[in-house]
Amino acid sequence: MRHSYIAGVGHYVPTRVVTNAELEPMMNTSDAWIQERTGIRERRWFEEGTDTTANMGANAARKAMEMAGVAPNDVQMIVFATLSPDYFFPGSGVLMQRELGITNNCPALDVRNQCSGFIYALSVADQFIRTGMYDTVLVVGSEIHSSGLDKSPEGRTVSVIFGDGAGAVLLRPSTQEGQGILSTHLYSQGEHAEELIVKEPGSNRADRLQYVLDHPQDLYPYMNGQTVFKNAVVRFPQVIKEALDQNGMEAADIDMLIPHQANLRITQFVQQKMGLSDDKVYSNIQRYGNTTAASVPIALSEAVQEGKIKRGDLVCMAAFGSGFTWASALLKF
Repeated sequence: MRHSYIAGVGHYVPTRVVTNAELEPMMNTSDAWIQERTGIRERRWFEEGTDTTANMGANAARKAMEMAGVAPNDVQMIVFATLSPDYFFPGSGVLMQRELGITNNCPALDVRNQCSGFIYALSVADQFIRTGMYDTVLVVGSEIHSSGLDKSPEGRTVSVIFGDGAGAVLLRPSTQEGQGILSTHLYSQGEHAEELIVKEPGSNRADRLQYVLDHPQDLYPYMNGQTVFKNAVVRFPQVIKEALDQNGMEAADIDMLIPHQANLRITQFVQQKMGLSDDKVYSNIQRYGNTTAASVPIALSEAVQEGKIKRGDLVCMAAFGSGFTWASALLKF
């Protein structure tokens, strides 16, 4: 039976490192306060004039294509996950296509599922390969959060969390049983949409510009942290267990769990709930913060780069975020 496998991985993060100490005077906070609540020590912020959502994605994609031995015009489809596109429209997928020099007119699809975006995008790409429509699909998660954060003391509870970066995978087809992407599982619960939101600029305003001028705070992220945490620690184990159950496996079979890097406390709770040892859970939120759609592919790429994931390993990826949406993917790398 035809399915997809990850032939290449890659990631890119901006060179600018922003430590908690740098945020202390800006947001009237402290390194101890940030680490206690999130586990984050530093994050990356983009450099204006150097980094864009599309070209960060392209930098990550080049590494994935190189690992897979794939040339730009071999790519038959792009699935690009982001909540921070370069433009209101068109999407960043076509901009990255241009950046990579892909001239074969392949489709470029943008996915807007925030923290779950990469796994949603991976599932979409996997289906196209399973059906035989495409053989080579590039899946990218890329985000620039730092330009849209309230960096005053009023915004600190949210703004200390987020960072910028990009990750990518290159999918190819396989018929080898028990290898590649075994299953993906996607969910949403729209009743909680406003619990984690960037409200403006919305299209439901007769005069968007005037509304934003009158309500500038609505341009910044709002998060009901307690509600998000309570739901995340339930949905993460559920969707991981579903993936394992569907494939006749148990938590003990996992070689590496890569959770969305939302909050170190959430990751630790899920790790304990699943009974996984430290060497079976990958965390890099300490260095990068929450990069939403980019966090899972960055972590996957780093884990491969560091030799913590090898060919044949059972890898579970899971995410939870705004929407609410949550998702998992189980694969033999």
